[in-house]
Amino acid sequence: MRRDRIAAIVGIAESDIGVTPDKTVLQLQAQAAVRALTDAGLHTRDVQALFCAGAWTTWTNLMLAEYLGIQPIYTDSTNIGGSSFEAHIGHAVAGIQAGLFEVALIVYGSTQRSQRLRGKVPGEVGLTEQYEAPFGLPVPVGAYAMAAMRHMYEYGTRSEQLAEVAVAARQWAMQNPRAFARDPLSVEDVLASRMICEPLHLYDCCLVTDGGGAIVVTSERVARQCRHKPIWVLGHAETHTHHTLLSMPDVTSTGAAVTGPRAMAMAGIRHDDVDVAEIYDSFTITVIVTLEALGFCHQGEGGAFVSGGRIAPGGSFPMNTNGGGLSYCHPGMYGIFLLIEAALQLRGDAGMRQVPNAQIALVHGTGVQLSSSATVVLGRD
Repeated sequence: MRRDRIAAIVGIAESDIGVTPDKTVLQLQAQAAVRALTDAGLHTRDVQALFCAGAWTTWTNLMLAEYLGIQPIYTDSTNIGGSSFEAHIGHAVAGIQAGLFEVALIVYGSTQRSQRLRGKVPGEVGLTEQYEAPFGLPVPVGAYAMAAMRHMYEYGTRSEQLAEVAVAARQWAMQNPRAFARDPLSVEDVLASRMICEPLHLYDCCLVTDGGGAIVVTSERVARQCRHKPIWVLGHAETHTHHTLLSMPDVTSTGAAVTGPRAMAMAGIRHDDVDVAEIYDSFTITVIVTLEALGFCHQGEGGAFVSGGRIAPGGSFPMNTNGGGLSYCHPGMYGIFLLIEAALQLRGDAGMRQVPNAQIALVHGTGVQLSSSATVVLGRD
């Protein structure tokens, strides 16, 4: 197993999450950023590279850097949806490896719940989006519902199997005091919840919350001087296959089929080496098609793979251990929280939900309408 030590995660933190009507999106991001830098034993003056993504303003990095009092020598506002932050990890590693900087700060925040932004109908729709939105396709849930329906048609996947993803996420959330949704949830509860977009029920869909997160990535030299043992970035890869669902090559498979093998090859690991997985769960179907594309099971077998408690606490495949976007939080773009939870698990600081002796974590982000994919492999010393 090859573990090149080029860059490491040395600081992680989240802002207040849930409902935060007393805070702006900048305040949430600043709260997370300062906490993450403090966690690393660093200061805003140490930050050389700033990575940020979001829909809260046009020029995210300019406004956030101004607010934090940072003048970066490297800046990256790549936005490919929920997988942006996994992509940012790869970009930060490349920058560090090229000698462009040594300390990078990755930040995200959203007040979508307090501002009631989710579900608002956009104004004029043009360019390639004109072929879907005007005809009533609800975005993003409609795209994921079509993927779920096709998966059911092609492979016999059942609603009960989709529900297993939501139930497992809730069981993890019940072990996490910070989780937004912690009430018990059964397969029957999921199937009895109201239909949002057939075949996806209410509990097949992610939460709508406020929240922010931040990650500090540094060179090996700096990492050895920080407060916590470094969490090494061992592998990373990214791609995007389409924008609108109309152009998706195969609605039952994603770009994870490309990024998973590349990231794992870079890390020098196999599937059996993964101790904990953090997989983007915007909807229950997202998890199933992603696990298949990553190669943890064959295409069409995802429904069976997630069943029987395999991905729940005590199962053989610990996944989305904080409760995921389905039960922990989901402030619009969830990818940064996958990375934070993976780092917590590898540090051994996850409390009741800690996976014993976790050494290798695989994180996968998905963005927009199953459009973008980014995979990161993390490991501890």
